[in-house]
Amino acid sequence: MKRIGIFKAMMLCMKYKKLSESKKSKIRQERLNKIVRYAKEHSPYYRELYKNIGDEFKLSDLPPTNKRELMAHFDEWVTDRTVKLSDIIEFMKDLDNIGRKFKGEYLVLTTSGSTGDPLVMLCDRNTNNVMGAVTTMRSFARKQDLKAFIKAGSRTIGVFSTGGFYLGNSSVRSRLLAMPWKKKQMAVTSALLPVSQVVDELNAFQPVMLGGYPTILELLIDEQKSGRLNIKPVIIMTGGEYLSDNLRERLTETFNCYVQTNYSCTEGGTIACECTERHFHINDDWVIIEPVDKNNNPVPDGTQSDKILLTNLFNYTQPFIRYEVTDRVVMHHEPCPCGNPSPWLTLEGRTDDIATFTEEGKEIKIAPLAIYAVLKEVNNVQRFQAVIHKNNKVELRLNTKNECSKEEVFQSASKALSKFLASHGVNHVDITLSKEEPKQHPQSGKFKHVINAC
Repeated sequence: MKRIGIFKAMMLCMKYKKLSESKKSKIRQERLNKIVRYAKEHSPYYRELYKNIGDEFKLSDLPPTNKRELMAHFDEWVTDRTVKLSDIIEFMKDLDNIGRKFKGEYLVLTTSGSTGDPLVMLCDRNTNNVMGAVTTMRSFARKQDLKAFIKAGSRTIGVFSTGGFYLGNSSVRSRLLAMPWKKKQMAVTSALLPVSQVVDELNAFQPVMLGGYPTILELLIDEQKSGRLNIKPVIIMTGGEYLSDNLRERLTETFNCYVQTNYSCTEGGTIACECTERHFHINDDWVIIEPVDKNNNPVPDGTQSDKILLTNLFNYTQPFIRYEVTDRVVMHHEPCPCGNPSPWLTLEGRTDDIATFTEEGKEIKIAPLAIYAVLKEVNNVQRFQAVIHKNNKVELRLNTKNECSKEEVFQSASKALSKFLASHGVNHVDITLSKEEPKQHPQSGKFKHVINAC
């Protein structure tokens, strides 16, 4: 496996755009062949999975994989035979290790765990460099925004969930640990903080680029309009949640700047970058996306999938090959007016609700990802759903791990949530354990962690 430096990765991204479709197809096939061959040679899990796969194969010949199966065989899955999951878990117990390198080599990340237990992922140098190159070369939909960003000083701040090994939080801290002189240009503020504290940090930093989850940024609209928040970003970059057209327009009007988003996940990095037509163009030199139905059969262009199969072509330490991601997309191959010839997606997106509480006649809104981040860290919670009712009543639906007592886990979850809500000024709340299990919407199939039923 050859080392790919950041500048080499940037050059590969730039060159790919200029190639003919036949040459692009050849590159994709070569990269697929290489990572499959490497996985068979260095991963006992893939060696067994692909024991009947010869050197000549089609992508559809490869059995799909999923998070539950891969995590159950973690030590056999990774290609670095010195890595053990138990050692990574021990490393993650110290939150000061967020952004630091495990074994001096790997950035540790965890997924949100929206379908159960989170996935633990190792980013080697190649993975970090390719993800960084894609972000650098392709994240701006308009050239004028990139120029304005650089001209105004390139100060970037993200409002992310902190306190865990999440992609946004970990990647920024990793860069700051490696380059401490960048702290005046790059920062993270916690989505778990009360809005007033987020406002204070944003006012102090005065970002040129503001990033964060849409539901977090939505809470900042009234703050900016009231004058409590006074920042002038030249661009807003959202991610991690679905960005509705309505919220995009409200953010644009409030902050007087261009607003865009992307389609990313921990396992694949930036899967697709948004263009000026609001189409998500797949970074198909580095990832392969297959829209499929619930039985992993391909669905045609223009048809919404039940999920996707993701193949990451650059992570050799922890190969994701035809890996199930429970996002519903529609694939398009028709030409896009923006001129980008890569296939593009439309997304259904994640749609958790902003939670609304009242305290002494005052309405208090809290972003769903903040509540999610608190409950996710409660021991032995496998899956949860918080339903917010009138009069500050919260119904918790829980699945627990390892046949743990649901009542005991609920007590821990209730205590953690009550403490968090109190930090936001919600001191009177009634939290009850639901008789129902966490469940998807019966029509759309979407799963929400936070439902505002007020």
